[in-house]
Amino acid sequence: MSAGRRSLGGMTTDLMVEAEGLVKRFGETRALQGVDLAIPRGTVHGVLGPNGAGKTTAVRILSTLLRPDGGSARIAGHDVVRDAERVRAAIGLTGQYASVDEDLTGRQNLVLFGVLLDLRRRAARERAAELLEWFGLSGAADRPVKTYSGGMRRRLDLAASLVGRPDVIFLDEPTTGLDPAKREDMWDVVRTLVRDGSTVLLTTQYLEEAEALADAITVIDHGRVIAHDTPERLKRIVGGQTLTVRPADPADLPQTAAILSAVSSGASAEETRKGVLAVPVRDATALDAAVGKLAAAGVQVVELSLHLPSLDEVFLTLTGRPTRALTEEVPA
Repeated sequence: MSAGRRSLGGMTTDLMVEAEGLVKRFGETRALQGVDLAIPRGTVHGVLGPNGAGKTTAVRILSTLLRPDGGSARIAGHDVVRDAERVRAAIGLTGQYASVDEDLTGRQNLVLFGVLLDLRRRAARERAAELLEWFGLSGAADRPVKTYSGGMRRRLDLAASLVGRPDVIFLDEPTTGLDPAKREDMWDVVRTLVRDGSTVLLTTQYLEEAEALADAITVIDHGRVIAHDTPERLKRIVGGQTLTVRPADPADLPQTAAILSAVSSGASAEETRKGVLAVPVRDATALDAAVGKLAAAGVQVVELSLHLPSLDEVFLTLTGRPTRALTEEVPA
């Protein structure tokens, strides 16, 4: 299947998802105000932003469920307006809410999707069995979906989007409402999809999810792209790094604080958790300096790390709002 090609840093890459200047209005509300996206083949692209930012609107346009009021978009080289049928053949979509039929069994749902995708009934049954096994649903395959837990429904919904082995998969907040263990399971599924050659666009409100999965992240706020880069580079927006130390003996906390302040060029170390000190530093040389001074002072440590700011801090820097805003705003 063809895709757009673009030169990036002197290298030509296949772009499976391209959007240029996407605009969408709902009455007086401008849900999208010129959104650009470029997603290479075989990568996970995170689209991050609060409820109401325009993430779902962008996914609906890219998956041909909405027509843009301005701009253009292509999936695997096909225009989402002029070549909508070819786009639908190339994609899988898991929305925020389950799209499966609750009165059918899990197996019946997947076979139905296969038949609708023009698979022969035997091939549809084989694909259904394969996906039920992959998502750990074989034991519940012949139970009505209305008896499934929320996590099971989310897994079945994702399985349904994969029946046709799509080249591009849109996951619109796929782990919302799942407990941490089930979210980890879904993350493993996403990683497997990419290893198998799929391209994934993932919208999420979970910053750690974007950091765990995405090769690149686009941050959208009020319908505009306000940042785009790798997770590591985005974290450098906040500036600096943090050196964290936990001395083995709490009695060494004052001496450890003095050492950290010395290697940080005067910034004061703070106790961020009981028995744990942290201080901002300019670069990685502070780590070597701290190790040497702590050893010379005879201070034994059980925790020592140097890390960039979190994506939570990046979001606050970019939007001026804490990450709790992700769940407090009105969806769009």
